[in-house]
Amino acid sequence: MHKTFGIIAALYGGLAVVLGAFGAHALKNKLDAYQLDIFNKGVQYQFYHALALIAVVLISDKLNTKTLTIAGWSFSLGVLFFSGSLYLLAMRHLLGMEGFASILGPITPLGGLCFIIGWIFLLISFAKM
Repeated sequence: MHKTFGIIAALYGGLAVVLGAFGAHALKNKLDAYQLDIFNKGVQYQFYHALALIAVVLISDKLNTKTLTIAGWSFSLGVLFFSGSLYLLAMRHLLGMEGFASILGPITPLGGLCFIIGWIFLLISFAKM
């Protein structure tokens, strides 16, 4: 389990750096302030949850439980749904996806729910230590 979540954490962390730089440089003149803020919020939460996945990896040696696995997958899916949908929402006009806003909008809170579930199960995992 720790190898899988370690790989996901490293990928998400590295991708957050790349996307943050992309947003700051390549998208700066292509998105308005609101869209850029949405994009940056995706990067911010991706970083937070890459770090949360590292916490999952670090305690997996001490505690290998189902709750920790649920936390890891919840964080992983949360980044995909929450941050991923924010990236697409922010850039939808650049990608020709204007019609997808009604689909992407509801995906964002599902990602947020995954984050909440992840933190709850991480709490339960720490309580079991």
